[in-house]
Amino acid sequence: MYHIEITNRFTALENLNDDEDVDRTWENIKENIQTSAKESLGLHELKQHKPWSDEECLGILDQRKRAKKQWIQDPNQNSVDNLNNVRRKVSRHFRNIKKANLRAKIEELEINNKTPSVRDLYRGINDFKKGYQPRCNIVKGEKCDLVADSHSIVARWRNYFSQLFNVHGVKDVG
Repeated sequence: MYHIEITNRFTALENLNDDEDVDRTWENIKENIQTSAKESLGLHELKQHKPWSDEECLGILDQRKRAKKQWIQDPNQNSVDNLNNVRRKVSRHFRNIKKANLRAKIEELEINNKTPSVRDLYRGINDFKKGYQPRCNIVKGEKCDLVADSHSIVARWRNYFSQLFNVHGVKDVG
């Protein structure tokens, strides 16, 4: 479906003038690929890993980015001081937000401790103890090749366990 959508859009691009600007042609190609991908594949919502991040954080990061661009364009002492001040402001802001988020989590754990939801209490404690645990979703295939696709991984595990548990020709010991 995606392949058909792309070919249809590129056939429309072939009819464009050759006199058109290269940048504009590139923008057309890029836009066609992106819209085709959105229509046929859909958008994938990314999971937010930092629950403390909000619009204010994004605004402050944008302010830091502008200060850094200004410093790169005009590296004088005034822009260096401005960049350092903005960096301190960003660090202080993130530190305060993280502390507030940590306090909220601790209060939630205290509430779970007082109520009979022991499972939520221990789950929260384990999150604190373990921290971030990256997962590797790669499995070694039957021919010692690496399998990363989720459907292929499930199929590989299915084959592995069927071979493991469906043993034929086992003789009685004894």
